Amino acid sequence: MTSTLYISSVLLVLELCSGEWCYQSQFSCQDPCRGPSEWKSHFPNCGGQRQSPINIVTRKVKHDPKLTSFIFDGHEKVFNMSVENHGHSAHFTLPPFVRLRGGGLPATYKAVQFHLHWGENGGQGSEHSVDGERYPMELHIVHINEKYASLGDALNDSTGVAALAFFFEVTSGQNKQLDRVIEALGKVRYEGNSSEIEDFKLTDLIPEASKLSYYRYLGSLTTPHCDQAVVWTVFKKTLPISKNQLMSMDKQLLFGTEKPMTGIFRPVQNLNGRVVTVYTSVPAHSLCVLPNLITLFLCLFCVFGQQRCFH
Repeated sequence: MTSTLYISSVLLVLELCSGEWCYQSQFSCQDPCRGPSEWKSHFPNCGGQRQSPINIVTRKVKHDPKLTSFIFDGHEKVFNMSVENHGHSAHFTLPPFVRLRGGGLPATYKAVQFHLHWGENGGQGSEHSVDGERYPMELHIVHINEKYASLGDALNDSTGVAALAFFFEVTSGQNKQLDRVIEALGKVRYEGNSSEIEDFKLTDLIPEASKLSYYRYLGSLTTPHCDQAVVWTVFKKTLPISKNQLMSMDKQLLFGTEKPMTGIFRPVQNLNGRVVTVYTSVPAHSLCVLPNLITLFLCLFCVFGQQRCFH
């Protein structure tokens, strides 16, 4: 009887301890949390048909004439930005005057926060991939439809959230603007820690909207409860990061269990018949310049060499 009670108590403790979701890098005998492969068993949305992230196969994307260039409102404005360690990542809070328009979106969206996903020891860490290639780090800027008061409200709408994704690519030079972000992460090492970056603006981090080509698809949050309410925009243009900066990322933060925060990405999910569309900042008519020049050359060739062309 005593042994039965003991076993029941152990099982109960294990169940309670494993109730928290985690990334695969977090799982251990000391922390038997629920990794990505188990999310759908405990969070039903995570097994849905429009989950994120995905692998974008460029030969299968379709041009959508309804997609247009974006208008980034408030990106040039200076503000103080708070950052907090949430146990699985760190969120940088953005002011609501940072807004997102155009880009084929059904409404204007206001910014909520941005966060980063990275790997371990400078390895692959992006969530999305392109033709099977993953990048070392990925930035997500999260917005909600301006008619909603909170992210929770927006998640009840199938297009209530608009997320912008940028890949980072290792370059020889250092991205000095990124140093402030990395430094801020070092100040929120433990779960619940918070700090502030003064005099920040988003133009320090990302390029002008008019110069950006992108992929578009409908998806979900990439963490539980994996709500399928996100219009995803994945930009082609990468952001620079030096090898030293990248290697320092997984030394800044700790998970809630005080294990180094590394490998914070969800594996790619099935497309399940979804179509990925594409917008390019190069005007469509300019893509015809080269074929037109070839046609002109052939015509001139025929005019001056009719005997060869027609005999």
